[in-house]
Amino acid sequence: METIKESHNQKKLLHIAMFPWLAYGHLMPFLQLSKFLAQKGHRISFVSTPKNLHRLPTSSSLSPLIKLIELPMPVVDGLPESAESTSDVPINKVPYLKKAYDKLELPLTRCLEDLEVNWIVIDFASHWLPRVATRLGINSVYFTIFNATTMAFVGPPSEILGGERQQPEDFTVVPKWIDFPNFDVAYKLHEMVTHWECMEEEVSDFQRIAAGIQGCDFVATRTCPEFDADSLSLLNKLYGKPVVPLGLLPPVLTDPDGADESEGDKWRSLREWLDNKKEKSVVYIALGTEVTLSREAMHELARGIEKSGLCFIWVLGNRQFSEGPDMIPVWFETRVGDRGLVWRGWAPQLRVLAHSSIGGFLTHCGWSSVIEALEFGRVLILFSGASSDQGLIARLMHNKQVGLEIPRDDRDGSFSSVAVAESIRRVMVDKEGEPLRANAWAMKEVFGNLDLNNKCLDEFNQFLVTWPASTS
Repeated sequence: METIKESHNQKKLLHIAMFPWLAYGHLMPFLQLSKFLAQKGHRISFVSTPKNLHRLPTSSSLSPLIKLIELPMPVVDGLPESAESTSDVPINKVPYLKKAYDKLELPLTRCLEDLEVNWIVIDFASHWLPRVATRLGINSVYFTIFNATTMAFVGPPSEILGGERQQPEDFTVVPKWIDFPNFDVAYKLHEMVTHWECMEEEVSDFQRIAAGIQGCDFVATRTCPEFDADSLSLLNKLYGKPVVPLGLLPPVLTDPDGADESEGDKWRSLREWLDNKKEKSVVYIALGTEVTLSREAMHELARGIEKSGLCFIWVLGNRQFSEGPDMIPVWFETRVGDRGLVWRGWAPQLRVLAHSSIGGFLTHCGWSSVIEALEFGRVLILFSGASSDQGLIARLMHNKQVGLEIPRDDRDGSFSSVAVAESIRRVMVDKEGEPLRANAWAMKEVFGNLDLNNKCLDEFNQFLVTWPASTS
């Protein structure tokens, strides 16, 4: 009988709306989830603003079951006219982006009334959406793109809303509800001070998270039990409702040796350079699309990279090199010669990380970037971008011994070129870094295991099709 019931549930098809936060790092996991659910036969309405939808990589042709729905970006005083995502604004302008996102409540409500969806997948910022969903008789799932350890550190809604942590300093210690042995994951002060800048005064990020968790039917998190078992178990207790691991959503290279049209010329140039380097000899350096270091910090990082003496590819995103040509020392590229390649603008990161010449990744610790690196077993040199959950990820990966965090001053985030060089060499070539390299390589069995990740997604799908329908 159970088999017949499961078979019946698998055939139950749903209409699911997606409403991610206005950031590429949120849009992509929501799109990956949409593609999986469409493969199960569900209809997906993916809702965002025009510029964000146009950013999505749809060249591989989305399933006809996925419909992209545009909502015009609201006008907010203080927000640049063409800004629609975090990549369009400096961190101190992000609060205005949150105000604009909140103004989407009415148009989204009207949209949902017309769509007649069964479920809506909500993100952290839309604190008002669970209330709207309940009124319209729509089930809601809170999808956090963070891992379970990050969410456990943030804590239960009661602590988020009325707990003792009210200032940046309060987040620099392990919270009392986490009692795992040898757990040493907390923010550095400079990271929380930076994050405070991007919070909207009227509704803080913590209030947004709490409202989403409290108002949804269940929570889904971008992790898997094989990596995050203790934190997943704790979250179920903290929230008092189901917490479902979605898997790590590792991106897939359909043709590892090729490239699509958008990647073509860029990848050919990079691959030609990498093909001439020894296996696992190159450090890939990329600080994400939104991290902005001061000129002084960029120069210190450059000096450290040079002092390491190792081969590298350093990707400077548009935001980093748009600050001016002197963001890296004028002598840098001449002095490093052929052992280093400075790449300006977008790079096909997944293809670079998959190349056999790449041994390690100096990363800003964005969760998507870490997943991509460990999917191919690349050891990590951890340099927190000091935004969102990146500091927590740096500590977590350091503690899991799949990488090494570059030492920095807790209060201002400063660091030395010597520390950078020593960290790179230890991780990449020194004997004492062998355990780190071995552990990172072994992580391929979790982060690159599509069967394991698809199992999590299948279980998530079962939650959707078996959950009782909401009533308005």
